[in-house]
Amino acid sequence: MKPFRLAVLAAALTAAPHAIAAPLEAYGKLPNIEQVAISPDGQKLGVIWSDGVQRRIVVRNMATRKLDQLGAGDVKVRSLDWAGPDHLLITTSTTSYISGVEAPRGEYAQLLDYDLAQGKVRPLMRGADESLNIIIGTPMVREIKGKTVVIVEGVSFVDNKGVDSLFQLDLKSGSSKIYRTGFKYTKDWVVGGDGEPLAEAEYNQETGAWTLRNRLASGGWGPLMTRTAPLDHPNLQGLGRTPDSFLISERVKDALVLHEVSASNPTVGEPLRQDLTGSLIQAAGGGVLLGFADLVGDEDVYTLLAPADAEAWRKIRRAYKGSRVQLVSWSADRSRIVVRVDPPDDGPSYALVDLKTGRADSIGFLYDDLKPQDVSPVRPIRYKAADGLEITGYLTLPNGRPDRKLPLVVLPHGGPAVRDDPGFDWWSQALASRGYAVLRVNFRGSAGFGRPFMEAGYGQWGRKMQSDLSDGVRFLAAEGTIDPARVCIAGASYGGYAALAGAVLDPKVYRCAVSVSGPADLPAMLATLKGSGRLEATRYWTRFMGAEDSKDPVLKDISPAAHADQVRIPILLIHGKDDTVVPLAQSLAMERALRAAGKDVQMITLAGEDHWLSRGETRQQMLTSLVAFLEKNNPPN
Repeated sequence: MKPFRLAVLAAALTAAPHAIAAPLEAYGKLPNIEQVAISPDGQKLGVIWSDGVQRRIVVRNMATRKLDQLGAGDVKVRSLDWAGPDHLLITTSTTSYISGVEAPRGEYAQLLDYDLAQGKVRPLMRGADESLNIIIGTPMVREIKGKTVVIVEGVSFVDNKGVDSLFQLDLKSGSSKIYRTGFKYTKDWVVGGDGEPLAEAEYNQETGAWTLRNRLASGGWGPLMTRTAPLDHPNLQGLGRTPDSFLISERVKDALVLHEVSASNPTVGEPLRQDLTGSLIQAAGGGVLLGFADLVGDEDVYTLLAPADAEAWRKIRRAYKGSRVQLVSWSADRSRIVVRVDPPDDGPSYALVDLKTGRADSIGFLYDDLKPQDVSPVRPIRYKAADGLEITGYLTLPNGRPDRKLPLVVLPHGGPAVRDDPGFDWWSQALASRGYAVLRVNFRGSAGFGRPFMEAGYGQWGRKMQSDLSDGVRFLAAEGTIDPARVCIAGASYGGYAALAGAVLDPKVYRCAVSVSGPADLPAMLATLKGSGRLEATRYWTRFMGAEDSKDPVLKDISPAAHADQVRIPILLIHGKDDTVVPLAQSLAMERALRAAGKDVQMITLAGEDHWLSRGETRQQMLTSLVAFLEKNNPPN
């Protein structure tokens, strides 16, 4: 069932052991396939395809083999969702201010309807009075009395104040209307199978008050649950196992407990799951709960509630033995399943599994220009930090070179409360193709290893979170795998901060550092967040920084811009001009501080780029600049 590339494999068998690596742009371009979604009837595939820079929406009718294509250019296409067999919903986003509205510059999402029967595309969320044309979250699709109904969260205005409200979209006319107006602090909704809201959650950022309301039989709303939590408040998680139930997750001691509440008996009873560590698997369009997906250590574990679904997944896993396999999308009857296959010796690909015929067909590779010999091996590693805490991570080794005395690039992840995983990582593979070993570390504070491990990172921003990285360097040096005199550090977002902190707070470990969109002036960063009203995000960061607020003097100790005079190595700063998460001003402040101190610094601004490197042209510009800087300051040979 694996989508083999026969010609490529035959060539690889006869290739020289030190074959020339693929061009750098083969790794740095946008994936040829960014997302695949199968229609509810299982007859069509919607694909976000790109040539590395320009995007298209491609729809393949598997019965007729007809292809429909819609040019998207450099528009940032975020997701595809089906609304029945003939309407493909396309979510895009734009970095902008909202004219006439008091709101920060941000990344705002819009929704388009690709009507395949008519061959037309039109924007949705237009025509509703006293509202914006943006959406919040993903569309919810419901089948009501034989009619497909699309419901989205958006913003309506009450007394000139924006509130999170529900909109119903008519795909036939393209019109939209507000059908449930939120309260002042509404944060989230769950909509039942009948298209009516089951639950609504409110959160006051200033006081930390969280309230859950459920729909009463009388048609009104009543409070079901209240909590006071400046951080880690409960969350609505969507529909439960039936279309008239909903899910709530709540932090209880060291576990995230999941409850299911029935609309007919609205009480919070025994947990459905005692510790929710991964993600929910739900039917398409925000439908009912079908199971759970967890990454346990380095293994994907799928727990599917229906025995038939569980048995089908076991068959798929057996067919792709030795590869990482992830569920992407499936038809309404779950007979056709789109999976992502990530083998250890080739690039990742998408495949369509048909359970009725027992057949799997390749949809395509994410990176068409990469051959098996262009993919470097990745191995999991474990080591003890200086204080004895066990740290895990992944080491990517360059093909064709013995794993002794290699030059190393440390590549810390962003977040910081996320994690690296064992799958294909384009940054690591690109750097390994140039001759570098690459270390990705799940330092303390990373998610996915239990609450105590995450909490071990609280207050350790720039401290033990940082030394966990250099402890990994020392571990690999002691093994003889890397040359400790040839180590650089690079990263994006929090990883960009860690790169700068490596130059300032751990200066004897690294020869050079590259920060992509990394915070550098922490008091200014927190002041910007607070000033824009993002109090919850401010608390999230201060918890890891070990600070009370933006004026806490402890922030200066761990701010790279405040210690530019201590830098002894070359630094490259790269930042997107349209970054609304970590403002461009952060890298500019670091550049000014380094230049004032007479240090070796380069600054590259990526025009039109956001925090996530969403544009193909600037993504390649980032990677090309990064590699050129590394090769100059830490030559791989």
